[in-house]
Amino acid sequence: MLANVGTPDRIARLLAGVALIVLPWLPGLSLFAEPVWFWIATVVGIVLIATAVLRFCPIYRIFGFSTSKVTHND
Repeated sequence: MLANVGTPDRIARLLAGVALIVLPWLPGLSLFAEPVWFWIATVVGIVLIATAVLRFCPIYRIFGFSTSKVTHND
């Protein structure tokens, strides 16, 4: 698998993923009172964290995009 997610992109994905997993658990946020939005945020957060850890984004691959300076096999 070729790495196509660079370091700044990984950091942003990791921070956004953690935020999307934590935010639904905070009281007072009416957006996440609906179970649909709660689960959408959780799933998207997990996907963002997974792509940050793996350094691979399938959507980037489909469109031939890369934010990684060096591509290598893991």
